[in-house]
Amino acid sequence: MNKNKKTAGGFSAIVSFLAIAIALVAGALIYSKVFGDPSNFVDNDPTGEPMEGNLYGVIYKGGFIVPILVAINLIIIIFSIERLVTLLMANGKGNTDKFIASIKGHMDKKDFKAAIAQCDKQKGSLANVVRAGLEKYEHISGDASLTKEQKLESLKKELEEATSLELPMLSKNLAVLSTSASVATLIGLIGTVLGMIRSFAAMSKGSPDTAALATGISEALINTAFGITASTLAIILYNFFSTKIDTMTYSIDEASFTIVQDFSSTN
Repeated sequence: MNKNKKTAGGFSAIVSFLAIAIALVAGALIYSKVFGDPSNFVDNDPTGEPMEGNLYGVIYKGGFIVPILVAINLIIIIFSIERLVTLLMANGKGNTDKFIASIKGHMDKKDFKAAIAQCDKQKGSLANVVRAGLEKYEHISGDASLTKEQKLESLKKELEEATSLELPMLSKNLAVLSTSASVATLIGLIGTVLGMIRSFAAMSKGSPDTAALATGISEALINTAFGITASTLAIILYNFFSTKIDTMTYSIDEASFTIVQDFSSTN
């Protein structure tokens, strides 16, 4: 028998770490080179006031928390693309419902070769699990040394092992999105608090420093906006991918149940 196949895809731990590191560096560069470009400020002075209506300059005044939040947004985008590509690969080439219907048709005819060929054509997590089950089904059907109960148990074990190879890959790196959703809000809140502290400090003087007050308010609002944006995006994408994974898991369970039930009724 062939060793169970496993759908490839997803960042390894090292690649994930590098992706996060690159996002942090990119966030710092975007903050300093794009938002902090002298042309965004009066008299080309980044320490001064932003040009009227210049959003980049206003964002730059959000302070040192901004590049961290920019990096988190980049991390969310990078890992969302990674999850999308991986799940598309895991889903296979054809329609899942049609694939399952086709497998059922081949099993009714006991045409295992055609069913396995259909799995090779479909590819993906579901196809890999079904292929492993079909190969085991074909192998144990003619084994007279085993009782029906032993054959059934062996088939179930094979399907469970094939499934256990696929499920971790489907949910891999989703923790990055869920963590980003929480961390972005908290870091944005830190920036907001720091901005408010600066604003109150400017107001505490006998004659309020309007420039410092405006800077503090900008820092608070910009960090709040970036934090909420990143958190909202991460939550939406996390739930989207979780739903896709649940659907794929259900399809795998349905296919496994079909194979087991067919074996039980015909052997």
